[in-house]
Amino acid sequence: MWRVKSVYKRYNQGVVRSGITGGQAAAEILRLSGIRNVDITHAEGMLGDHYDPIHNRLVLSEANYFGRTPAALGVAAHECGHAIQHARAYAPLHWRMAAVGITTYANYVVMFLPLLGLFTGLITPLTGAFFMAVAWGIIMLFNLVTLPVEFDASRRAKVVLADFGFIAPGEEATGVKKVLDAAAWTYVAAFITTLAYFLWHLLPLLSGGSRSRD
Repeated sequence: MWRVKSVYKRYNQGVVRSGITGGQAAAEILRLSGIRNVDITHAEGMLGDHYDPIHNRLVLSEANYFGRTPAALGVAAHECGHAIQHARAYAPLHWRMAAVGITTYANYVVMFLPLLGLFTGLITPLTGAFFMAVAWGIIMLFNLVTLPVEFDASRRAKVVLADFGFIAPGEEATGVKKVLDAAAWTYVAAFITTLAYFLWHLLPLLSGGSRSRD
């Protein structure tokens, strides 16, 4: 996240040659993509941009909605990429949407099960390892499915901004690429982290509980 904020800050300066804002770019991208049922709005906060497939709503931070920088247009186009995925029935996005519910429960397990075992003593180390491995496995798979969703949205953003002439070749295009690439790698880091937690809790199960646990 430090890397994302650093790159974003670097390219969230100046004005793109097209003079278009992130909000205007988002509206035009959706219109030219034949998507008419998505509302575009803005909210306070930094980098809270997201596409809500349940309510068909694209939310941009105020900096990106009103901004005319390569960073603002890159983020706006990325979120439009998710709206296009939704409209085109992009399979990994629908897999991720379907997994949100069970992943939420898995997050509760990894947060509260260790406390339950610590304060009650009702859960044996091996049983705890089993449930934690299952929960982390679910979160890890969710993050794995997220990778193609995010990389594809960034790919679509780069293409559509160039094709529609919103971003000029050279420094502007480079800024968009670096911002989106930095953001995408945070999802890679999240996947690697959850994979490590999954393997950590799976190890005592594979070794028959011989590894000592705290």
